[in-house]
Amino acid sequence: MTAAKSWVFLVVASAVSGVTAAIYASVPGQILYFALYGVICALAWWAAFRLVPAQDRRPWLLIALAQTLWVTGDAIELAFLHFTGEVPPVGVSDAFWLSGYPLIALALTLMARRRAPGRLRGGVLDALTLSTVAALASWQFLIQPFIDEYGLSQSVIPALYPVGDLVLLAAVLFLTLSPGERGAPTRLLLAAVSTYLLVDLGYNLLPYLVDYSYVEKLGAGLLLGHALFVTAALHPRRAELTRPGMDMRTLHPARVVFLGLALLGTPALALRYAGFSGQEMATIVASAACAAFVLARFTGAVREQERIQAQLAYQARHDPLTGLANRTVLHEALEQAVEQIVENLPSGQPARPGDAGVAVLYLDLDGFKEINDVHGHDAGDAILRAVAGRLATAVQGAGLAARLGGDEFVLLCRNASRQDAVLLAERVLREIAEPVPFGEHRLGVGASVGIAVCGASGDSPAEVLRAADSAMYSAKRLGRGRWVAAGDAGPLMAA
Repeated sequence: MTAAKSWVFLVVASAVSGVTAAIYASVPGQILYFALYGVICALAWWAAFRLVPAQDRRPWLLIALAQTLWVTGDAIELAFLHFTGEVPPVGVSDAFWLSGYPLIALALTLMARRRAPGRLRGGVLDALTLSTVAALASWQFLIQPFIDEYGLSQSVIPALYPVGDLVLLAAVLFLTLSPGERGAPTRLLLAAVSTYLLVDLGYNLLPYLVDYSYVEKLGAGLLLGHALFVTAALHPRRAELTRPGMDMRTLHPARVVFLGLALLGTPALALRYAGFSGQEMATIVASAACAAFVLARFTGAVREQERIQAQLAYQARHDPLTGLANRTVLHEALEQAVEQIVENLPSGQPARPGDAGVAVLYLDLDGFKEINDVHGHDAGDAILRAVAGRLATAVQGAGLAARLGGDEFVLLCRNASRQDAVLLAERVLREIAEPVPFGEHRLGVGASVGIAVCGASGDSPAEVLRAADSAMYSAKRLGRGRWVAAGDAGPLMAA
């Protein structure tokens, strides 16, 4: 399913949830509620079995099971209301509703472990820090007041709902704060859990403020949370939640803010019982200042470490003289581009010469050794930097320019046909031939270019690069300043 279709589903589900909320207490409202709920559950199971690979399926099956248990609890409650005219404060429905919380939490935890194996310590500590403060607030404002009013025996089951919310909060924080890509599917899961938490919070607090006829409409809000989960399952980038990804080494400002609030939350909640006199307020202000200083120092140290790591990473993947990508980056980009082309080919058939694919241009400079011998290595370096700049400009936004070493360069172009590659080669030959100023001299070099297009000379990255290299040597033998394209039946050459 495309991303556009998944977003269309979310928009439609949101609109239906809004209509359901408006007529929630009526029979049409209940019919609409269960109809949308049934569609959501069906899509959750369908996505888990049909869209998700078998090795990544378990978390999505747990989410589908949780939503099915929740709708079963709703159906049982509706049956009680229909046959008895009232709903018991605690009943069988609670067992189905409460069982969904640990299943969702387990699914989110499995996702975090799958996409960041061995790199979870930071996310765990941050999640525990924020969840601890939330747990203290939940105890003070939700659980303890309920126990004081109704007694412990009548409060056990209702108190489990805030506990379930805390488990969900800890799990979603664990997922979002752990290393890995944080694209649309991750944000959808965060939005889904946030919706659940807001709805549950509304169930606990709004009865003290408004009539219960308004509170019961929050049930339609749960549909929105379910729809957000299903949208994440339908989204084509859902694999970011269950596949190992790159380590996110940057410290997001929001993370610092949340940790700061967590540091202040505990003393503020503790001082609630002592009151907020002048002395207590001074304590809070001093605590806030100390927390701000500590976080500022911590952030500065982390930023400096990030800068050093980014610099080292750049140096490991780029040529120090020209700034172009090095051999490692080229091979990674070529492998990804070739895999994408092969996946899109029908039944593994090779691409036809006129089809768009991945084109590789292998360049070797003509006359470079003479310039080094006559004018020295500084002149040679000036030539290499000038050529690198011209090559980077030639493929800007459409491909990759890399230096393999010495005077050898490679251009990689995606979605390029054989004709596109030939036109690029001719342009590159003209631009490289432009003289390079060096002191009082204007130095000139040429180039020999070999062209290979994925599908025309082999589908593997090594074969494509080897074909372009061989074509470049053919250009050298045939005379300098020309290109040769590797063809299915031998090289095709133009002067």
